[in-house]
Amino acid sequence: MKKVRKAVIPAAGYGTRFLPMTKASPKEMLPIIDKPIIQYVVEEIIESGIEDIIIVTGSNKRAIEDHFDHTLELENFLEKNGKTENLEQIRKIARMANFIYVRQKGPYGNGTPVMNVEAIIGDEPFAVLWGDQFTIAPTPRLAQMLKAFEKYQEPLVSAVKLDDPKLLARYGVPKVSEVEDGIYEIEDIVEKPAPGTAPSNLATDGSYILTPDIFDKLRETGIGKSNELWLVDGINKLKADHKVYAVEIQDGRYYDTGNKIDYLKTNVELALKRPDMNGEFSSFIKNITAQL
Repeated sequence: MKKVRKAVIPAAGYGTRFLPMTKASPKEMLPIIDKPIIQYVVEEIIESGIEDIIIVTGSNKRAIEDHFDHTLELENFLEKNGKTENLEQIRKIARMANFIYVRQKGPYGNGTPVMNVEAIIGDEPFAVLWGDQFTIAPTPRLAQMLKAFEKYQEPLVSAVKLDDPKLLARYGVPKVSEVEDGIYEIEDIVEKPAPGTAPSNLATDGSYILTPDIFDKLRETGIGKSNELWLVDGINKLKADHKVYAVEIQDGRYYDTGNKIDYLKTNVELALKRPDMNGEFSSFIKNITAQL
């Protein structure tokens, strides 16, 4: 039985929807209250039992590497001033996982960062999670997928049900047939279908387990729509040699922070859920809403 031992986080995009903030700062480092988006993704991977994490970055993404490294000057300052809670917090970040960083090279598109890790992955199955989306669940999203992979040993895509056609138009939507409760065999994946044309109400939500032949499939696929290399095109080609499954994530709350409105909603929702700030912040929200 093959096991998944590595996870890949593509984090090389330009973040154009958040310009000008992302001109020099990675969108993956935008804070959800006091923690960057990408840390939520890393924590999900670690809580699922994977410790080797490959982050594919670009030229303006150095802050990601710095965040997951030791900062000796800051650590010395915190220690000297007795800020032990803060000190342990940032040291824990640096010890979270075994990080490998790869600079993205090749055509634009979300298939390119996957191609860039081929030499590191070798002939093993591996996970892919986008750096600007995460799911909070009692059993982590990736852990649910790993459990399914243990059974099926085939490529997997995570999915959530969305009934709003406008929301479905933002995602890859699979055409599926159910094989057991919460597990679907994928016949095809349509990337960002026009409203009313989606083949199901399942939206892929940014987590994959792929077999190593995805690299050959992406090479065969080549450049696709909008002159980009699309991961979904490679996954569709995998169906020639594999069954590909969608795993409907159970009891999870999916957060897509890749656009401004959902990013703001995520901050508000998670702030209201935090015991250290929900009282005062909840009152503020009520008061400001009444004034508008």
